[in-house]
Amino acid sequence: MTTRRMTVSQALVEFLAHQWSVDGDHRERTIAGTFGIFGHGNVAGIGQALKQFSVDSPELMPYHQARNEQAMVHESVAYSRIRRRRSTYACAASVGPGASNMLTGAALATVNRLPVLLLPSDTFSTRVADPVLQQLELPHDASISVNDAFKPLSRFFDRVNRPEQLFSAALGAMRVLTDPVETGAVTIALPEDVQAEVIDVPADFLADREWHFRRPRPDRGVIGDVVRAIRSAKRPMIVAGGGVIYSDAAEALRAFVELTGIPVGTSQAGVGSLVWDHSQSLGAVGATGTTTANRAAAQADLIIGIGTRYGDFTTASRTVFQNPAVRFININVAAFDAFKHGSAIPVVADAREALLELVEAAAGYHVDDTYRAEYTREKKTWDDVVDAAFTPRGLDLPSQTEIIGAVHRASDPRDVVVCAAGSLPGDLHKLWRVRDDLGYHVEYGYSCMGYEIAGGIGVARADDTRDAIVMVGDGSYLMMHTEIVSAVAEGIKVIIVLIQNHGYASIGHLSEGVGSGRYGTLYRTHDKAGNNFESGEILKIDLATNAESLGIDVIRVQPGAGAIDDLAAAVAAAKASTTATLIHITSDPLLYSPEGEGWWDVPVAAESTLASTQEARADYLERRKSQRPYLGRGASDRNSTP
Repeated sequence: MTTRRMTVSQALVEFLAHQWSVDGDHRERTIAGTFGIFGHGNVAGIGQALKQFSVDSPELMPYHQARNEQAMVHESVAYSRIRRRRSTYACAASVGPGASNMLTGAALATVNRLPVLLLPSDTFSTRVADPVLQQLELPHDASISVNDAFKPLSRFFDRVNRPEQLFSAALGAMRVLTDPVETGAVTIALPEDVQAEVIDVPADFLADREWHFRRPRPDRGVIGDVVRAIRSAKRPMIVAGGGVIYSDAAEALRAFVELTGIPVGTSQAGVGSLVWDHSQSLGAVGATGTTTANRAAAQADLIIGIGTRYGDFTTASRTVFQNPAVRFININVAAFDAFKHGSAIPVVADAREALLELVEAAAGYHVDDTYRAEYTREKKTWDDVVDAAFTPRGLDLPSQTEIIGAVHRASDPRDVVVCAAGSLPGDLHKLWRVRDDLGYHVEYGYSCMGYEIAGGIGVARADDTRDAIVMVGDGSYLMMHTEIVSAVAEGIKVIIVLIQNHGYASIGHLSEGVGSGRYGTLYRTHDKAGNNFESGEILKIDLATNAESLGIDVIRVQPGAGAIDDLAAAVAAAKASTTATLIHITSDPLLYSPEGEGWWDVPVAAESTLASTQEARADYLERRKSQRPYLGRGASDRNSTP
């Protein structure tokens, strides 16, 4: 057997460079490159390997810097979503804090079912220098390091304590990264001494290897059950989730709904499954949904979930489906999701493959004209509401809704709006008029503050034919704005719309709703006597200057009656530019978006001396009356379907 003498790190990097994802006729590198922030745990291992290849074979493994370990994971995840999970990055970090900084990113990747490869360095396998700098010591278990915290956050975890373990660890990692069901954060912990040790590597291990994506078709006969259920329904409705996007099923979905007349509501991850102006697109469903989708869902007697995991925002904390006879058909590549809510007919299959079979099997079926006319009227009503909300009112401080409208008007159909946390995701979910299946990128599985700018860079890196438009509030900006430096360093064009509202607007609104005012959510000077941040002066923060100091071009939109027009012009200028641009605008956080009749279950204190909390508790108990603890009707429905 032909072998090569290499270090473990050199072998791993070269192995990763030769892995290929194959999805039908599409083939691309599984690991597009490596992010690395180096410290004493990996500078002599992964760092040395990347340096050596940059000299000997510069094209082998692209290397990118990051300014924060969490951010480089976010960028990799965003990249992966735009690539429909076919490609991602490896992220290498040093021992201790460098490694543990990636934990939030790992959780985000796994929650959102998006692949990323994490290579945290670990302490000495030999323990010859035990304890080393930054080592976690636990008297009851000497084998534990901070990297054990990755275990519950990863879909695959391994620790290479001996060089020979690299082969099985690397192959196991690739299996999970390319599995549509199992994918998420994949972690290989690398002790710092093992990284630099020598190993004889078989040539076959370093050869090109293809990983074919599984697109399972529905089990025999189940599509017939689904079509019989659809034919017996009077008010069927589809809830489209991220699985539609990842399996590239938008065209198949459009064909099916145009054949049947069944309307579609979308989860956060599913926005783009059907473009906004399609006659059967009801928009967002759930807690941050439109009145159109939520009213249809309330009366639906059949919900067909396609590629959705039914988060509490999608179900409005199980209050949106009010028809006592409603049944659920869940089509999902993961059995875990297909069987949720006591699904009457769980279909474990790829979204596109299932839809293609449904198009053929459902020929001749169409919803009643009365039902179609009803949801068409509701759609027109909501569209008129949004048109009015987008119309500038000439206020010195515009609403967030007006800002979204201005950004949308200045954007192109293939642009990608990027967001993650705060009040913006909810407003974007119900208001953004998506015109492309990849045009909406809102990370709401983990809703991680700080994701936005790194995520926008990942989107821009994945497809430079689209403009990535990051919409971010001042709270999230302050969490992780330093990746602006990464965009500047690599010449990556990203457009950041920074909305300053002097606080945590989303939680401020939520805090009011549970009877706590806006306690702890305002950016004001501290009132020590009153133990609050509510009565002091607004902080004199100049975030535009802060961004400018990081090297990005900045456009300041001044308060005034023309602010919205100025914002639209600023977005147009940023789009015309070839470099990254940040646009700063101040909004009024007390001007809210149109109500979509959704609800979110956030418990209110059962006992309080505050009258506001007492009132909120009474309202909460009233709202809970419409909550269904169990949504399904049991597997027996499958056998009784006519």
